[in-house]
Amino acid sequence: MTKGKNQHVVPHPDGWAVKGASNSKATKITSNQAEAIKIAEGIARNQKSDTKIHGQNGQIRAGNSYGNDPYLPVDKK
Repeated sequence: MTKGKNQHVVPHPDGWAVKGASNSKATKITSNQAEAIKIAEGIARNQKSDTKIHGQNGQIRAGNSYGNDPYLPVDKK
């Protein structure tokens, strides 16, 4: 199974947009960032891809991986 496109949450004139990587059009536009993040996470889980959360300035500030990450965290307890 191939990995889907990473989902970006980016500022939009009408609020916040969820966009697949390299897509010119938004998948969904919301009024707040929290709602856009929930939508992006759902898509990323379904496609086994990543989320990239951008700040108001457009720079990536956070993200998460929902795919087959070869660098899984190691519990050192």
